Amino acid sequence: MTTNTKYSRAQLQQADTHHLHPFTDHKELRANGARMIVRGEGPYIYDTEGLELLDGMAGLWCVNVGYGRKELADAAARQMEELPFYNSFFRCSTPAPVMLAAKLAEIAPENMNQVFFGTSGSEANDTALRLVRHFWALEGKPEKNIVIARNSGYHGSTIAGASLSGMTDMHNQLNGAVPNIVHVIPPYAFELAEPGESDHDFGLRAARAVEGAILAAGADKVAAFIGEPILGAGGVKIPPASYWPEIQRICTKYDVLLMLDEVITGYGRTGNWFAAQTFGIEADTITTAKALTSGYQPLSALLVGDRIANTLVEKGGEFFHGYTYSAHPVCCAVALKNLEIIEREGLIGRVREETGPYLAQMLQERIAGHPLVGEVRSVGLMAAVELVKNKTTRERYMPSGTAGTKVRDHAIANGLMVRAVGSSIIMAPPLIWERATIDLAGDRLLKALDSALAELRP
Repeated sequence: MTTNTKYSRAQLQQADTHHLHPFTDHKELRANGARMIVRGEGPYIYDTEGLELLDGMAGLWCVNVGYGRKELADAAARQMEELPFYNSFFRCSTPAPVMLAAKLAEIAPENMNQVFFGTSGSEANDTALRLVRHFWALEGKPEKNIVIARNSGYHGSTIAGASLSGMTDMHNQLNGAVPNIVHVIPPYAFELAEPGESDHDFGLRAARAVEGAILAAGADKVAAFIGEPILGAGGVKIPPASYWPEIQRICTKYDVLLMLDEVITGYGRTGNWFAAQTFGIEADTITTAKALTSGYQPLSALLVGDRIANTLVEKGGEFFHGYTYSAHPVCCAVALKNLEIIEREGLIGRVREETGPYLAQMLQERIAGHPLVGEVRSVGLMAAVELVKNKTTRERYMPSGTAGTKVRDHAIANGLMVRAVGSSIIMAPPLIWERATIDLAGDRLLKALDSALAELRP
């Protein structure tokens, strides 16, 4: 297998000592060296040693149309030749973001007709937080500025994004989070449901934790609730069916805005353009990024509901917010072509009607019964496998993450790239996966589970 780099793995690893990686123990990395991924084609990625890996994580939840799409490279090249950059300040714009905003308004939920562009999901959530608090100030209620979020939720790694997130390790490194953000329990029935409590009842209880936080603070002080339709980086935690309707009722009752984070779930992951459509959620803001360009360029799009947008336009004056690369024309040109590919190839319908159900079936029939597995769950092409020491009591291997790390490493050794989150193995593959690809992933995951079991229970 050839690669597209003239450098050896050793040369690249030496140069990598100057590179500070995200979410990384750098001492450990420099002791062991990074795997160097140098090429991608379709659903596969390749490293410097020629190892072929079936990518079960779509890069980082984003490469929905797979690797090696010449159309996307060509779209970027054409835009670079014509106009590589101009900003959208000073009452200026460029054609690509204008047309992309119109396209997003077309495919988004009905009440979403305005778009603000950035370059990452973190930026999109920062913008959403500022916009929501600004909205209430424009409405004459500046004291209505508390945002309720959830433990294990992930909304980015900027200061505001990390503050909204419910990750303890991130909070410990902030040394002072953005104020007036309150966290409540997530809808994670596998660990948080009480003995004998049904999924339905747990879903209601988890939602009513939001209501409890609203009442504790005072509804006149609470601006919004923020949540991912499915908690992604926290372990693909899928809420019970009772959860989101109850959240919607609570937000409506107390006039609390609903901020939906679809950075992971947007653009086909759950079998619709947006998980808001999958779960029937009517949000006031929807943050998106990642699969908007299938990762071929950095771009985020905050979709803004009519209620907020109308107030911003009519009462707001100048909105003192934005980035140099907001609405970057090259990124937007790639996004337009990416959405065209998703539509033309019918990828969303395939996820909803064929590959999503087939992935769920494969996990249930081949993986759920394994001695290490306590639960499998999925929506569309987004799945988790819970790892346990005891299937009856759901006891975990300690220290936390021991089993997850072993299964992940064996999966990679067997040619399947997955991610470990604590004691869970998670997958979110490219939307181009087919039944045969899912079967191959099942084969490789099963081998990884068997190898890990042999180490954990010698």
